[in-house]
Amino acid sequence: MRHPYADHLERVAAEQARSPHRSWAPGDAPLPSLYISHGAPPLFEDAAWMTGLHGWARSLPRPKAVLIVSAHWESAPLALSSSRPGTELVYDFGGFDPMYFRMRYDTPDASDLARQVTGLLPETVHAHGRGLDHGAWVPLKVMYPEADIPVLQLSIPTHDSTRLLALGARLRTLREQGVLVVGSGFMTHGLQHVDWRRPHVVPGWSAEFDVWAADALSRGDVEELASFRTRAPGMPYAHPTVEHFTPLFVTLGASADPEAPVLTTVDGFFLGLAKRSFQAA
Repeated sequence: MRHPYADHLERVAAEQARSPHRSWAPGDAPLPSLYISHGAPPLFEDAAWMTGLHGWARSLPRPKAVLIVSAHWESAPLALSSSRPGTELVYDFGGFDPMYFRMRYDTPDASDLARQVTGLLPETVHAHGRGLDHGAWVPLKVMYPEADIPVLQLSIPTHDSTRLLALGARLRTLREQGVLVVGSGFMTHGLQHVDWRRPHVVPGWSAEFDVWAADALSRGDVEELASFRTRAPGMPYAHPTVEHFTPLFVTLGASADPEAPVLTTVDGFFLGLAKRSFQAA
């Protein structure tokens, strides 16, 4: 049986042949910053998710480079992944089809991006042996399957919203140079609270948290979002640990105005978890 990701690659190739994806160029507006609900490898089997995510990427100029902060690399002090071409991936998951442990995402040399980032964040250390984890390579393999864009991953050093907003603000100028700044998490992530006997039933705690987050994001209410631990309905079930929500604050901090409404680009649920993703101008 043909795998849905193979169909995705075929659609992408046909679309590119019909209408090549225009690259960002000096003089263009800054790229937006993104928050992506990244998903686990089974999302390579979700044609609607892949189509939506790739369509989102196509709606933006093709970036010169990508800097991504993933829920799956919590490390202080700040650290950057390896900038070498074809760096090995981190297969930080288990229990899935062996094909997902053979997937590659051999991106080109990212030394120029590393110099840009360390120029803005001189305290950053370079983790030369660290590859991209699935919070980075799973969505990027759908968005830019050609793997021809330099990519670096930046660790998330704290879950304090104020400090993450400030970190995002320090990255803001990268957007003016054609770099796509991405926070990668999942809008709800209470995996241990999913009813695996009925995985397609959306739990109340997931739906309620998603509605709350959508409302706060639509109003640019950063204070409300920062108080998610105590104000959001569905807590702590929606986020028993908070690392999949907090990359959102890097995204908002990197935007021109963290208190401006965002544009939701992906919504809905996967295994009961909210896939809400957005871009901030």
